[in-house]
Amino acid sequence: MRAFLTGLLLLTSHLCLAQGFGPANGATGLATAPQPAFLPVDEAYQLAVEIEDDNSLRLYWQIADSYYLYQHRFAFSLTDDAGAIALTTEMPPALARSDEFFGDTSVYYDSADIQARPDRIPDRATLSVTFQGCADAGLCYPPEQKHFTVDFTAGTIAQAAPPSGRSPESGSNRSGLLYMLFLAFVGGAILNLMPCVFPILSLKVLAFARSADHDRHLHSWVYTAGVVASFVMVAAALIALQQAGRAIGWGFQLQSPGFVIALAYLFVAMGLSLSGLVEFGNSIMNVGSGLTDRGGMRGSFFTGVLAVVVASPCTAPFMGTALGFALTQPPGVALLIFAALGFGMAAPLLIFGYSRTARALMPRPGPWMDTLKQLLAFPLYATAIWLLWVAGRQTGVNTMATALSGALVLALGLWLWRYGSWRRILAAACVVGALGLGAWRPANENPALASAAAEGRVSWSEQALTQLRREGSAVFVDVTADWCLTCIANEAAVLNSEEMTTAFADRGVVYMVADWTNYDADIARFLESHGRSGIPLYLLYPADLSRSPLLLPQILTKSTVMDALETVFEKKQDVVAIFQEDSDRIQ
Repeated sequence: MRAFLTGLLLLTSHLCLAQGFGPANGATGLATAPQPAFLPVDEAYQLAVEIEDDNSLRLYWQIADSYYLYQHRFAFSLTDDAGAIALTTEMPPALARSDEFFGDTSVYYDSADIQARPDRIPDRATLSVTFQGCADAGLCYPPEQKHFTVDFTAGTIAQAAPPSGRSPESGSNRSGLLYMLFLAFVGGAILNLMPCVFPILSLKVLAFARSADHDRHLHSWVYTAGVVASFVMVAAALIALQQAGRAIGWGFQLQSPGFVIALAYLFVAMGLSLSGLVEFGNSIMNVGSGLTDRGGMRGSFFTGVLAVVVASPCTAPFMGTALGFALTQPPGVALLIFAALGFGMAAPLLIFGYSRTARALMPRPGPWMDTLKQLLAFPLYATAIWLLWVAGRQTGVNTMATALSGALVLALGLWLWRYGSWRRILAAACVVGALGLGAWRPANENPALASAAAEGRVSWSEQALTQLRREGSAVFVDVTADWCLTCIANEAAVLNSEEMTTAFADRGVVYMVADWTNYDADIARFLESHGRSGIPLYLLYPADLSRSPLLLPQILTKSTVMDALETVFEKKQDVVAIFQEDSDRIQ
């Protein structure tokens, strides 16, 4: 049985790495897709500084299309030999934006024109300017700092080297990488709160509560190794497939019904183990005692692998930006960012393993742990039901019913295995039968192709999107999938609410759904054109063809969507003011 479960886990990993991307949703095969190319920071934000007639300083940024600067991230300092010189700055009106990183904030598109007046005029001084911006496609640059030598007597300004003597390029590159590593780490840590991952983490915490300090420390690092190694392997597979011309992104393995069903079977098996109906020992889930044996070590490692596998439907906040950046970088940098993602995911367990304060919050070990272990089986059963529903959405109700029958046969096989002897022959036959039922597909059944118009929404295509915009319609594009937990949560809490439905209808916004439940090369190219490697992706296109779409955060709130609608339809006073000053300012 240990061999079977290990094989099942390896099967899911294999499908993750080498999915048979058959045609789906009308796709005839894989298509190449150009990688999104983000501009260097100096090209995205071109800064010019000049001295005005009244000796004030004018700082003017020319901002590339679909890029923006944060108003609150500007900082200015002017110094000479006598010390700091106070500056009075005048900021132009900014555009309101609900941002993934800073929440409700104000930003500049197209340009930013700032006046800075010194309270005294020296002969020569050094001006330091700090700013930060992002791209609508999802990449956020680290803070950038520029230095200038200002000669008020001659009326000239020249760019100066940083005080440290480092080149601006090397400092910017280094800080940019550190910034993305930080985002990846934070995004990985948030993954532990996802409903699929949380039971796995809880089981490890239960195991730690029964172990000695030395064992706890060792197992936490083995678990971390499993998590990091899995993320690096997935990253290597993604990079290899993308370089081979395949348009894929994070979570692509869930577009395979075979992977989804295998993962559901794995959850069923783990749930039966936690319920006490079958016994697997310590090799897979590593629950109970015996943490010091060799099997326990393997269990800790494979628990880390399993945690990554079950986290694949999820994209946490900050994680999307880090992944989008990683897949545009050289392989070494990309693997480093994925490793940071893994360390972030493993960090809570490492902290628990070493922190006496964290462990003190838990009750003393006792019978309650067995009760809790049995209780944790039910989220796993629920996850298995959801995965089988996803498989049904991908291929049809007959496939779902067959997969459910396979799960029943699998449970019978696992139950028979515990009795040993000749019954294990029957158990092995049941396992083989379950895998065969899971692999069976009826012909000509694909409900994922059901029209979104039945829900009052329009199915996405590049042609339909272009046509709607030419007709003068604003369009909200929702790139989603049935296997995307974040997508489902956003739809249930925000997008499917009566308030949002009314808001879209009142403004004549067409709600367009790009369903990525099954693989679709066109949707993959659409994602990559906006710098994303995974979903969800939300775009609000203004009716004006000359204006760029607004990119919404991956975690939606009703206020976020309402603010975006008000921005596009010029409802906010600050937006109206900007349009009065420059009608082309809003993107």
